[in-house]
Amino acid sequence: MQYYLLYKPFQVLSQFTSTDGKLCLKDIIEVEKDVYPVGRLDYDSEGLLLLTNDKKINHQLLHPSFEHKRTYWVQVDGAITQEAIQQLAKGVNISVDGKSYQTKPAKLSILPDTIEVPDRNPPIRYRKSIPTSWASIELIEGKNRQVRKMFAQVGFPVLRLIRAQIGEYTIEKMQPGDLIHLSELKLLT
Repeated sequence: MQYYLLYKPFQVLSQFTSTDGKLCLKDIIEVEKDVYPVGRLDYDSEGLLLLTNDKKINHQLLHPSFEHKRTYWVQVDGAITQEAIQQLAKGVNISVDGKSYQTKPAKLSILPDTIEVPDRNPPIRYRKSIPTSWASIELIEGKNRQVRKMFAQVGFPVLRLIRAQIGEYTIEKMQPGDLIHLSELKLLT
């Protein structure tokens, strides 16, 4: 079995085939032909992506009954408030496939503005009169564009979204495009 950790860069599709001329995984990495990403990160999101040919791990990560932890660092438009953090922690209503969905409770914290993250290319827009802030959110579920929808629901649109951790695996010491081959992948909880 093959196991990889990838720091997926911003504006790269989480698949090996391109659509509409967008960059995809085959443009930035080379892995065995039977290795595929487990789960997705949106084109406009970045961070940790697992790749494998191990069907057991694939099932464990994608089936909703396995509530594995994933942590995201979120840069938002405006100075996020404790009230917004508390609302998000309890769960908020978002739209999933055109239906109202109550998100599960999450763990959140406000991160310092000095958080060290790799530069993004292109960088987020800078507006002198509107601050930005960072928060960390840990989820055990993964609905389509869930983090973006959650933060928008409490009035803080997402400017940058980085998946920092899946289970015990992190992007610590990684840069966008870095690919790490693992000899094994521990079961994720």
